[in-house]
Amino acid sequence: MKQESFSDMECSCRKKKTKREEFLEIMGEIIPWEEWIGIIRPYYPAGKRGQPPIEIEIMLRMYLPQCWFSLSDEGVEDAIYDSYAMRKFMGINFLEQDVLDATTPPHFRHLLEEHEIGKLFLDAINRCLEQTGRMMRGGRVVDATLISAPSSIKDAEKKRAPETHQTKKGSQWHFGMKCHTGVDAGSGFSIRWKPANGHDVTVAAKLLREDDEVVYRDSAYLGLEKWEEIKQDPRLSAIEYRINRRPGRPPRVSDNTIDWERHIENRKSAVRCKVEHPYRIVKNIFGSQKTDGLPRAAKNLNRLRVLFASANLYMLARAGGSLNPAWSFCAL
Repeated sequence: MKQESFSDMECSCRKKKTKREEFLEIMGEIIPWEEWIGIIRPYYPAGKRGQPPIEIEIMLRMYLPQCWFSLSDEGVEDAIYDSYAMRKFMGINFLEQDVLDATTPPHFRHLLEEHEIGKLFLDAINRCLEQTGRMMRGGRVVDATLISAPSSIKDAEKKRAPETHQTKKGSQWHFGMKCHTGVDAGSGFSIRWKPANGHDVTVAAKLLREDDEVVYRDSAYLGLEKWEEIKQDPRLSAIEYRINRRPGRPPRVSDNTIDWERHIENRKSAVRCKVEHPYRIVKNIFGSQKTDGLPRAAKNLNRLRVLFASANLYMLARAGGSLNPAWSFCAL
């Protein structure tokens, strides 16, 4: 058992915990630290020459809050000095150790991006959810969300990142990227990252699984079953596509008649809305509504994969579940 510091004893007398502290406690308990460290270890410096590397868990505990709270390298360093909840999550005692400075996180972040560690995290979480019976098969809900990017930032060649583009949604113009996700009725994600002006239909087929029999989508995917890529694939063409019609298109009926058209559309929406729940966690709770700095596909895709893997764990924790007993059965 770790010895309590004076700061721990003082804060234990508080009458209330902050939302950040409660959130970090939940994530600290639900994240399978040993397994995630084992995923990173083959790519991490062994320390056979030169100065011994910093422990992987310390770097990971510094990187995750940076993703969750959209902090810069300097911001996460300041947050550790300023916030007791952050120090507690990282296990730092100022009497025994120093806080890593802002020059350290970029090296670890680039290592994760280079080896697509975020994808390994997400795949491992989804695999364990499936093996423990928490992921449903046979159906898929597909949707996309816009991630804004600063339009004024350019690279050394005075050009904006090629992964960003402008698009119009309703009557409002947006500039950035589009995150395409596929989710089952419980949890588990497939993620694609494309420019914002790309049509949703062009990515939809890549988000489906081999055993999907039914797929739910909004009206942006109308006509998907007529897409050439779908028609030429026997597996994809056999799927039943339950796509919402555009609002206002179902014909109106008299007051004494049951409006079956709108009832069916409401039932479709009741299933399809499940894909919006992870978006709320990633955008509102994690605060990832825009890219930071000059958008880079590798950086943003890895960050989104980590965020959606964390969203899966957060939803599991709020439902009262745990992955820890089942991780020994998961082949990573």
